[in-house]
Amino acid sequence: MASQNTKEDDEIPVPERPPSPPLHTTFAARGIHPPNFSAFKPRDYRIPSPHAMTHVAWSCDGKKLAAVGIDKGTRVWTPEKSMESRAATVFTGGHTDDVDYVAWNPTHPELFCTSSQKDRRIVFWDARQTRYIQQVPLKVSPVQVTYAPDGNSLLYVSGGNQLFFMTRGKASEPREEGKPPTGPAKEKEEWRLADAGSPRPGSTAIFNHMGDGVIVTHHQEHTLRVMDYPSLTVREAPAAHVGGCVAVALDPRGRYLASGGYDSIVNMFDLNDWICARTITSCEHSINSLSFSHDGEYLAIANAGSYIDICATETGVPLHRVPALGPSPTVTWHPSRYVIAYCGQTKAREGGPAAVAVVSLFGLGD
Repeated sequence: MASQNTKEDDEIPVPERPPSPPLHTTFAARGIHPPNFSAFKPRDYRIPSPHAMTHVAWSCDGKKLAAVGIDKGTRVWTPEKSMESRAATVFTGGHTDDVDYVAWNPTHPELFCTSSQKDRRIVFWDARQTRYIQQVPLKVSPVQVTYAPDGNSLLYVSGGNQLFFMTRGKASEPREEGKPPTGPAKEKEEWRLADAGSPRPGSTAIFNHMGDGVIVTHHQEHTLRVMDYPSLTVREAPAAHVGGCVAVALDPRGRYLASGGYDSIVNMFDLNDWICARTITSCEHSINSLSFSHDGEYLAIANAGSYIDICATETGVPLHRVPALGPSPTVTWHPSRYVIAYCGQTKAREGGPAAVAVVSLFGLGD
């Protein structure tokens, strides 16, 4: 059911405002009219479960929202119709244990994949059918899965903090045993593990916009690594965070890379020279996830606190703090609208109701 935060929730600290930015970077100087984020309220949808939702993701056309974490299934909603629990299509049968992560193919609005650390599988789905397309068993536990921009490669990071790759290509279908060949072998597109040599260390990774490079972080390293793909030659290694870097996001305009760490700081790197252009210090907790809006003007920051910060990309100024029912492991902007989705679990209170899973939306037209 949908709900709104109440006063009995924990008080959310007000973010400190940084010094005034240069005038030429402000919205007024650039003729931009930002949404009045403070006029909107978060919509929280509770799902009965003792477990937390661990990840949410929008399809590339923004018509579907998927969430995983509480069981072996993947829930997919059409938010424009309904976000009630019973309105979700649940995709099951691909995993034998809880699903941790979901990612949509960036080139097709119906194709997505899911991963589970416990059953060590990545499973590929088509939202137009209930049965999975392909299962890929792994020797490691996948923690995060990310598609390349062309949808024909993907990377996954293991629980042992190592980076691996998969590619999609044609493979001959096996002939039925005992039957003579009746024509040329049929070929179908399928995913297979890529031979990229020894696995590279990494806790979080994303492809660049061209798909010919990857940006990798490690939770025990203070630097980022920018590598060519598929050679994995290191091109840049800028220092980023004290105590480890745990989150990265690319500006869709190609200007900035945002990184977040255990130090509660978000750094904005200029992609032309890999120098830190500005630092966002509005959060009081370690960073969990970062996401740029479709136009690159706004950055959403999920952290270990019960709130989501929305900041201006060009100035680093905090614009709004969205109250959440609990810390969110992820946040993601809609691909064409000013709406964020995030998830997690409500806080259990002594004498109160038990904690339940939650999926939340905030923004224009939510």
